Amino acid sequence: MKILIIEDEAAAARRLKRIIEEILPSASIIDNLETISSVVSWLKVNSQPDLILMDIHLADGSCFEIFKQIEITSPVIFVTAYDQYALQAFKVNSIDYLLKPVKKEELEISLSKWEKAHKQVDFNALINQMLVKSKEQPKRFVVKYGQYIKAIDTSEIAMFYSEEKTINLLTFANESFPVDYSLDKLSEILDNTKFFRVNRAVIINYKAIAQMFSHLKGKVKIQTTTKFDMEIYVSADRAHDFKLWLMGKPE
Repeated sequence: MKILIIEDEAAAARRLKRIIEEILPSASIIDNLETISSVVSWLKVNSQPDLILMDIHLADGSCFEIFKQIEITSPVIFVTAYDQYALQAFKVNSIDYLLKPVKKEELEISLSKWEKAHKQVDFNALINQMLVKSKEQPKRFVVKYGQYIKAIDTSEIAMFYSEEKTINLLTFANESFPVDYSLDKLSEILDNTKFFRVNRAVIINYKAIAQMFSHLKGKVKIQTTTKFDMEIYVSADRAHDFKLWLMGKPE
């Protein structure tokens, strides 16, 4: 937890530092800056801190000049001897406005506001959770036809196929519906022990295969259990993986 203090009065800066250390002993005061120019220079070469405590009147002018020169994404607690700048302070990313001399109880409340609004997120855990979810296999697909919407269990789907730039699913009941997925995406999310992409245009369910025949140039011709007008061939470059898949050894 990194905190930057922007205060041109040494005594006031020491007081803020002491109070913060009492309230948040684990926090790190990374610097104390006194001027507009030093703040702008510092922010250009350093990562934005978790929190900034900022005096409004600095040695070389109003702190609001800083916001005109550089983008500040850190939340800010303003500290000042004057109350007339409160409205201006809340036009920027302020979470509180404290009057000097700052009281420990008031700063404690301000820091509590900040902690609630800006809790640290474990991004690694979040990414891992998202990856796990992305690998979950869909149990059903929602399709739309006309003004109707229907949910179809994945187990009812015989194949997915491309036709005239549209991706469709075909059920074992010989019903066909368009889906909002590419075949590449379907290859990623479907259970690869049950579905196999035999060529660029077709992903087939193992249970939809009625018969298979050797064909020219290493291809395999598939006859399906469903009514399907297109002839289906396993491409030569997929034939080896297809045979492994039939043996229960998906790629």
